[in-house]
Amino acid sequence: MTKHPSPASKKPATKRPRQGARPKAQAAAKSARQDKLARLFEDNTAPERIAKKIAHAGFCSRRDAERWIEAGRVTVNGKVQLSPAYNASAQDIITIDGKPLISAEAPRLWRYYKPRGLVVSHRDEKDRDTVFDSLPDDLPRVISVGRLDLDSEGLLLLTNSGDLARYLELPDTGWTRKYRVRVRGRVEAEKLTALSKGITIDGIHYRGVDASIDRQMGSNAWLTIILKEGKNREIRRIMEHLGYPVSRLIRVSFGPFKLNQMQDGEVEEVKTNILRDQLGLPRVALRPEDKMKSGWAKPGSGKSGARKAAPKRQPNAQSAPKNSLKNTSKPAAKSSSRPSSFSRKVHHANHQRQKTRRPS
Repeated sequence: MTKHPSPASKKPATKRPRQGARPKAQAAAKSARQDKLARLFEDNTAPERIAKKIAHAGFCSRRDAERWIEAGRVTVNGKVQLSPAYNASAQDIITIDGKPLISAEAPRLWRYYKPRGLVVSHRDEKDRDTVFDSLPDDLPRVISVGRLDLDSEGLLLLTNSGDLARYLELPDTGWTRKYRVRVRGRVEAEKLTALSKGITIDGIHYRGVDASIDRQMGSNAWLTIILKEGKNREIRRIMEHLGYPVSRLIRVSFGPFKLNQMQDGEVEEVKTNILRDQLGLPRVALRPEDKMKSGWAKPGSGKSGARKAAPKRQPNAQSAPKNSLKNTSKPAAKSSSRPSSFSRKVHHANHQRQKTRRPS
């Protein structure tokens, strides 16, 4: 006699998502991220937690702001505020150590050429030099979009907005990171091609990597590697796993922003409307003070104002093109070594008559 399974022992049927439901959910999530991103660039007067408000103003990190509040260094409308969860409005007068809190400015973005030997951190437990110690003095408090390790160099994006940094770091943003990498050993192209499917090393899974050989030079090779997400020391670990230790690593682009011809330690701000274009936001009319912000600076220069235009060269008789100088004198007459149009016609007619003349 066969036993039939009881109804309770049957596995519950799992509901499959409707066809097309996932793309709709992804589109809705993307739209919500875009709305949140657009609000960052607007004058937001809605109440927010006081620790977050202090951090957005560029004084310190949110954790440091919480410590300052708990230590009694922050007052609201003349009274000491000890709760980091207090929702501060635009009308509240906030002071830190007796100094008024300046309202946060709109998000800004800088391109920075990170040299080798600098740590991308505001604090280092080993007391090593950091990138933030080498920035120009007139830059506001900034944080990095992602990181580069101590021995890596190249493009590092900096911003004054923590929310913008988190948005740009998300793989869903679709921005790739491109690197020029020098490795030791003779590289096999087949190993690099296999990385496009992803790889798992020591229990950590890395997404697909686009890697190609640029040049093989004896026992060294230059590669181009493109990542969709940047995990800690991802390129170095993958190349080490394949048997090609990295000897130099340069990030040349992050999304649409490129290193171009920048030199070690140079900083250049991305213009507001260019940033909005790349984020998919509409352009806005710039205020005069915003126009003066975009520019570049070298570390320690203390100046990040607008880049000076190159001086115009004055034309002279030796370097200027022939048509650039006006000649006020009367043009010289053409040479008479060649016959004029009328004389050429008469000569042609006489020649034809001589050919048709009958012999005597």
